[in-house]
Parts: sequence; structure tokens; C-alpha cells
Amino acid sequence: MSDIQDQLAQLRRRIARIDRKYAKDGPAPAPAARKPRPDRYYCEEWLGGREVETDHGRHYEVDKLYERHRRHGSIGIADLEDLPLDLLHPISNGRIDGVPPGKWAFLDTETTGLAGGAGTYAFLIGVGSITPQGFLVRQFFMREFGEETSLLLGLTEYLKQFEVLITYNGITYDQPLLETRYRMARCRPPFAALEHLDLLFGARRLWKLRFDSCRLVDLENQILGVEREGDLPGELIPYVYFEYLRTGEAFKLVPILHHNQVDILTLACLTAIVPWAFHHPEKAQFRHGAEMVGLARWWRQAENHDRALGLFRAAVKRGLRDELLFRTLWDIACLEKKLGRESESLAGLTELAGCRNPFRTAALEELAKYYEHRERNYAMALEMTRTALEFETTIALQRREGRLRKRLSKPKSERLL
Repeated sequence: MSDIQDQLAQLRRRIARIDRKYAKDGPAPAPAARKPRPDRYYCEEWLGGREVETDHGRHYEVDKLYERHRRHGSIGIADLEDLPLDLLHPISNGRIDGVPPGKWAFLDTETTGLAGGAGTYAFLIGVGSITPQGFLVRQFFMREFGEETSLLLGLTEYLKQFEVLITYNGITYDQPLLETRYRMARCRPPFAALEHLDLLFGARRLWKLRFDSCRLVDLENQILGVEREGDLPGELIPYVYFEYLRTGEAFKLVPILHHNQVDILTLACLTAIVPWAFHHPEKAQFRHGAEMVGLARWWRQAENHDRALGLFRAAVKRGLRDELLFRTLWDIACLEKKLGRESESLAGLTELAGCRNPFRTAALEELAKYYEHRERNYAMALEMTRTALEFETTIALQRREGRLRKRLSKPKSERLL
């Protein structure tokens, strides 16, 4: 017991010496006041928006208005409000009709990656709308991952005022991605109440034969005549957002929001151009024959052969590169045959059969069929078949040649008087 008492006494003396040593230095200094964060860290200073609170937290929203008097390349902002109610009827295969432009929502997202899947977030969702004041873009921004549910609920509430959703590659990418995020947040997606028009398919119909790329930014330059300066490339957007999450510096977000705003404005302006070609081809301002060919193929698929034929012929007159020209002449000949206009079809097939082109053999084969089955001119049919075999040897042509040779080798029966 005495050993324990001795040890405690020794410990008390040691603590007393330590107290005396540091008592001379005075009280410990108070911690230095924390310096306020610079303005570059605050979204309000750089994005000009507001914090919005919902039942599931907070998120950030930004409004950008393009006034009526402004233009985006060849399209005036005021022209968007005057688009007809039935403009989207043909291009949507009749699903959208009688909806005023003020009920159209133009949507585009900026995400943390392009691969999609459950690990990809839509941290910025922009929705454009046509208003009496001009074109309004409202952006829903996620300052951190914990704000996602609030952002999605805010988007749902905002989309209730619209009837049509217009995107660019949205059917393949944006809508499935957002539906995944809604399900991950255990929320109901709002898209079932909206008719969805993906403008990418119509744009490709018109311009894939003319341009190497139908990306939105490329059509913005080629069709609208807009040249972006200092724009942030789309592939760098995820990197910049992650850099913002790491540093908290909000000024780095400005190029992302601007990129999204311009994308949505471009989408709206292209909506004032693309559907017109499907709605009234005669009113569409075609700049190249390849555009007419792309639209003619769409009308042919829709079983409107007369309109398709008119566009094909107009495209030939406008001028086409050789490869597309020969394909178009072949399409014209096939349509004329389908419509029962044999003389027009024969003229086109004869033209194709008389020069070197990818459809020469097929044209000769069609001429052989005509002379064999329609005119019973087996000699001419055999000549066309042999000419076709000089360019390409196929089993069908060889069989046709053998059959025609047998027909011509048979003696003609005497006619009874």
C-alpha cells in the first residue's frame, strides 16, 4: 500500500513541476479568426442564381433570358413564338399536334461522364422554353451529390407546365440517364406525361448525306452560322465539375453553364428549321440537293411516293456528287416502276445501263426482266443479260442467260390457219 502512495506522491510532484514551467508563459492564445472565403467560392457571385429549397433539401437554379430582339445566327428569338401549332405533326408521326410552342420544353443535361449507368450523375439540367419575353433557359444545378434528390424534384415540378419534350439524342442518352437517377433517388420520373421528340433523327435525315457530322455544335455552325468562341469542349465538362467539387471554386462553373445554355438555344433554333422540311417541303429553304435526297427517302418510307419522287428529281436538278447522283437515279427508276410508269422507269434504267456506275449491273438486269416478261423480246433480254455478266457474274444472271438461250433455241411453231 505504501508503494502505491509513494508512486502517487511522485506523480503529483512531476505534474506540479510541469505546471510551474508553463505557468510563466501566460494563458494559451485564442485561435486566430477564420478568414472569410474569397468570392470565387460562392455560386451566387458567379452564376447569378438562387438557392431553392424542396422537401428533400436544397439545390441551385439559374435563369438565363435571351430577349425577343436578339438573334442566334440565322434565327430570330421572336420567330420561335410564331411557329405553327401543327409544325411537329409530320416529324413526330402524328403524335404531336396542336401544341403551342409555349408548351415545348427543350432539355439538355451535363453529366459526370458519357458512359451512362448508375454511376453517372446529371449535375446540371437545363430546360429551355419559349415565352412572350423571349427564350428562357432554367438550369437546375447540383452543388454537391447530396443535392440530387432536391434537384430532381425541382425539375419534376417545373416540367408540369409543358406537354412536349424536345431533345437532341435524348431518347438514347438524356432521358434514360435521368430515369435511372430518379429511380436511384426513389422518385417517379416525369417523362410519361410528355410527348418526346428527339430532333437528332430528323436532323440526320436532312444532313447526314451532306455533312460528315450531325453533332449539335457542328450543325450550329453549318446551318445557323454561329461560331462559338472560347467554348468549353463537352469532353472536358466532367473534369471541370470534379475540379469544382475538389476546390469549391465556383467561378470554374461559368463555362459549363454557358455551354449548356447555348446548346439549348441552338436546339430550339434548329427546331424552327428541321420540322419545316417535313411539314412543308416546298417551303423549306434547301441549300443542297443532298438535303432533298434525305427528305425524299423519308417520304418514300412513309409511302408518299409522289412527294418522294418530286424531291428526288429536284435534287438531281440541284446537283449531287456522282455517288449520290447514281443512287438517286436508281431510286427514281424504282419508284417510277412501282407507280406503274414504265416509260419513265425505262428511261432511267437505260441511262444507268449506259455508263459506269455502281448500279449498272442492276439496271441491266431490270431491263432484261422487262424485255423478257413484258415485251417477250427474248433476244433483247439475252443481250442485256450478257452485257450485265460482263460486269458482274452472279448465279441469278447465269440462270437467266441459260433460260433465255433455251427459249431462243426452240423452233417456232407454225401458226394454224
